[in-house]
Amino acid sequence: MRIHTIQHVAFEGLGCMQLYLENQGHDLSFTHLHVGESLPNANDIDVLIIMGGPMGIYDYDELPWLKDEKVFIKQVIDAGKKVLGICLGAQLIADVLGSTDTKRNVYAGQHKEIGWFEIQKSGELQGTILDDVFPPCLDVFHWHGDMFDVPQGTKVLAASPACPNQGFVYQDRVVAFQFHLETTPESAAALIAHCGDELDASLLNKETYVQSADDMLGDKQRFQTLNQTMFKVLDRMGM
Repeated sequence: MRIHTIQHVAFEGLGCMQLYLENQGHDLSFTHLHVGESLPNANDIDVLIIMGGPMGIYDYDELPWLKDEKVFIKQVIDAGKKVLGICLGAQLIADVLGSTDTKRNVYAGQHKEIGWFEIQKSGELQGTILDDVFPPCLDVFHWHGDMFDVPQGTKVLAASPACPNQGFVYQDRVVAFQFHLETTPESAAALIAHCGDELDASLLNKETYVQSADDMLGDKQRFQTLNQTMFKVLDRMGM
């Protein structure tokens, strides 16, 4: 299977998915938009994975390639391909499926959500390809300030106290996660190293849903449980 990944920054890659997908024998390819690489033809891939990044999805002036990326994502979805979006990737999918000339589907959330926080499975997930993947509650890794409205025609995946829309499923082939299941101790440390300004003392003191670096990295077993759920998602998506 030809799996193509869009990466927006060097430090947000496939995480635990990389070795898993390689071991399954898939043909992996990448577009690193942050260094000016071009997107492929939608007909030349079977699956698209869209990773995260610290930018906003409407930052067109600073990052003009965002418009081309959205056009490409729509082409891939319209072609009936499988798509997985994580964090920024999920927001891009939400925008492609739901935004209009008068309404934007992605906006700043009431809270930043950074660290380990529980999500609660939605009843709408019943009957989808991910129904048996998620327990009623699951501790997952987050790093986001923006959130999205769930587009029409999709099934809500989960919610958390800080963010009511944590993901969705579209036609059992497009999956969007606001949270991160792919994160490893190494990729979490890279996020902290590059985005640690979001963990300053003033924010830690006022935000209920922002953890310190020590809290995020302290329990390695959490990452193993998290990654096992990611592997189940990939399996259900046929990867």
